[in-house]
Amino acid sequence: MNATGTISAVPDFSISRKRDFMNRIIRNAKGIFGFVVILIAVCTAVFSPVIAPHDPYKQSLGERLLPPFWEEGGTPKHILGTDHLGRDALSRLIYGSRVSITVGFAAVFLPGVVGVLLGLVSGYYSRYAGAFIMRVVDMFLAIPYALMAIAVITVIGTGLVNLILVLALTRWAHYARIMNCTVLKIKGEEFIESAHAKGNSSWRIMTRHILPNAFPPILVLATLELAFMIIMEATLSFLGLGVQPPTPTWGLMCSEGREYLTVAWWLTTFSGIAIVLTVLGANLLGDWLRDTLDPRLKI
Repeated sequence: MNATGTISAVPDFSISRKRDFMNRIIRNAKGIFGFVVILIAVCTAVFSPVIAPHDPYKQSLGERLLPPFWEEGGTPKHILGTDHLGRDALSRLIYGSRVSITVGFAAVFLPGVVGVLLGLVSGYYSRYAGAFIMRVVDMFLAIPYALMAIAVITVIGTGLVNLILVLALTRWAHYARIMNCTVLKIKGEEFIESAHAKGNSSWRIMTRHILPNAFPPILVLATLELAFMIIMEATLSFLGLGVQPPTPTWGLMCSEGREYLTVAWWLTTFSGIAIVLTVLGANLLGDWLRDTLDPRLKI
């Protein structure tokens, strides 16, 4: 009650908080969707032996090219049908996530570590060491990525380990370039000059002051690179230069199913959808991280 004797309305802060919460959810819907997709893909890869209803390697020629269960001739035993050797398509799709996710994360982590270290050193010691490292980076960036990957894997051979090494070898330069530019910007800030004035060593300044402030752009790049690595793994497997049969991978499943497109559309469709959703999820997650971590986009 106020001075005039009338009862004033009390604002309902709980409704306002709920409204703000819903607005944040809506604004971050893309990021949440991307995170959920990547989380599902990772959980599927980790728990594939438990989730898969059948042995992905078991052949049954008497059940070859069975359609999904909702089509005529399909059976609930094989929900997404079977391939040309009678192997369960759903089980191979689930196990195929193991290769894509393993290659994707490993081929992001390895070049990320190498590229960040080289970019950190080249940005901090920009006069001689930095100039040399950046010229090497320019050389790697000038070579078409797909052509380099195909050439290297042709020389060293196919296989999961070789595939990860090839993808890592040809992508470290992107991390080094981004890190170099970020360090060049940060090392001129006043807090870095203050750290120098206090007698901190160069290594301490790089690891305790520069690296944490340069990490957000690298995190965004790593998320976007995850999508690219999944695509490259699928591309090389499709071309027969990745993981070899009978190991199931999404790219290999697309390659095996292209000969049966007119009679067994499901062989390539579901593996293609898995690739598209996972890549879309990684890209949306990367966009959300960029919008969240870049203060310039909040102005």
